[in-house]
Amino acid sequence: MLEALPLALVLLLVLGAEFVNGWTDAPNAIATVISTRVLHPYRAVLMAAVLNIAGALITGTAVAATIGKGIVRPEAIGLPVVAAAMIAIIAWSTIAYRFGLPTSESHALIAGLAGAGLVTAGPSVLLWEGWRKVILGLGFSTFLGFGLALVVMLLLYNLLRRAGPSFVRRFFGRLQILSAAFMAFSHGSNDGQKFMGAFALALVLGGKLPSFQVPLWVVLLCGLVVGLGTMYGGWRIMRTMGFQITKLEPVHGFAAESSAGFAITLASFLGIPLSTTHTINTAIMGVGAARRFSAVRWGVSRQIVLAWLITFPVCGALAALLALVFKLVF
Repeated sequence: MLEALPLALVLLLVLGAEFVNGWTDAPNAIATVISTRVLHPYRAVLMAAVLNIAGALITGTAVAATIGKGIVRPEAIGLPVVAAAMIAIIAWSTIAYRFGLPTSESHALIAGLAGAGLVTAGPSVLLWEGWRKVILGLGFSTFLGFGLALVVMLLLYNLLRRAGPSFVRRFFGRLQILSAAFMAFSHGSNDGQKFMGAFALALVLGGKLPSFQVPLWVVLLCGLVVGLGTMYGGWRIMRTMGFQITKLEPVHGFAAESSAGFAITLASFLGIPLSTTHTINTAIMGVGAARRFSAVRWGVSRQIVLAWLITFPVCGALAALLALVFKLVF
């Protein structure tokens, strides 16, 4: 029984990181539909929780596999590496949450595994194929998210130039329910898989799985935990995303969610782990910039971008320090 204790502790840490992910990352999927008052917050949270699980169930586990066996060599690390990464994620994300900053748990997870893995096994632990997908994900989340939302919004402005404001709000209020559902589903297809990959990796390292795979019960458990995290503490991030970047009407929410959802779904199909936080953030900036450049509150946007930039070094360094301590002690 004592032999199973380290694995149980690491699995609890993974679930803890997934719960924190519900605070800071999952709210991104529904922030716009709440800020435009198309859906009541509790209905939006329930929809996000259900569709996050559906996205992970239906779209396969390509992203989970990239996280679980494509970032660091599983055979070169042990459970302390996963534990160090999870503690770093929980610590950094909790700090960011206190300031209402929507951080990227994707980057925190990747940086944590890499930092702890480097201290444990050296540079050879890193796998280029997985990191190539991470770099591609940066392009998808930043340039595709912003550019696609900008183009979609400009097209809608052109198509709706003669439509009355009340018609536009009513029509896109209905459509935004669909776009928010699409965004939540795509979030599950990509971001929802990442901690499932970490959970399955811990099961492999703990000897409970003969090879890397993501059992159905892991998908359901992680989906439930991220939904609970969103319901418990996601409101602060929703306020930042939905109200402080730019003024949003249903047509803007529809354009941002549809564009971000498309970029995320495409990345999931290719097995590319990208930051859903980055993607919906840049999409919101894109629809704001389509109205006019000054419509975006760039001061708030700079704070969000700064949080993105320091996530990698902070989580990587903290996980490396923790892994070094674990290595010396155990």
